[in-house]
Amino acid sequence: MSQIHSTAIVSKNAKIADNVSIGPYSVIEDDVEIGNDCTIGPHVVIYNGARIGNKVTIHQAASIAHTPQDLKFSNEESYFYVGDESIIHEYVTLHRGTKETGFSRVGKNCLLMAYTHVAHDTTVGDNCILANLVQLAGHVVVEDFVIIGGGTSVHQFCNVGQHSMVGGGYRIPQDVPPFTLMAGEPLKFSGLNVIGLRRRGFSNDDIQTLKKAYGYIYDKSLNVSQAIAKVKSEFNNKYVDAAVEFIGKSKRGIVGK
Repeated sequence: MSQIHSTAIVSKNAKIADNVSIGPYSVIEDDVEIGNDCTIGPHVVIYNGARIGNKVTIHQAASIAHTPQDLKFSNEESYFYVGDESIIHEYVTLHRGTKETGFSRVGKNCLLMAYTHVAHDTTVGDNCILANLVQLAGHVVVEDFVIIGGGTSVHQFCNVGQHSMVGGGYRIPQDVPPFTLMAGEPLKFSGLNVIGLRRRGFSNDDIQTLKKAYGYIYDKSLNVSQAIAKVKSEFNNKYVDAAVEFIGKSKRGIVGK
């Protein structure tokens, strides 16, 4: 049985699953789906196109699936997906997609701290942490197990690779390769995200192999093509392969190279 505060405005057309709590003065529009065991705090607005999974917590004054800040948007049908067990803190703004992709997404078991913004056509993978005031522009891809420090902004069309960590208060103007640690202004490669990788069960052999591979990739005497050729010839490792694939697909170039 769901608990909806008497001051909340919830459309009769919205699909609200079991055991959902909706706090005072929150607004739920028509084309909204909310899964089981969710908690919606006070003064939250959930707009048309929101698709919220199970056991999601949304704190006060968050804005979910609002209109994209894109002048080309012409009110076409689009969505914002929030995965199971994610936590959305106060004043977070999540904008649905445009006709370019039709959706934006935050994955499962993510933590979005206060004032985070996820723009149109942007996707955040599973198990990510976006600290206070992280700002993701449009068409950004953040892969699984990424941590981005507070106040950091990500340029449109940039990709942030899996298991990477970026410090707080920086700008991300290019792609962040997977498994790396980035800091500084301008943003620079600061080694592997060793602590994060160990916490997630990466073996010492895999970590050492990645260190050697990134030693070539960030060797100033080699350009990217030369570095990738050297890495391919020397290493046979699935994580190195993932890094090579990521860099090979980069359209904006990689940070710090």
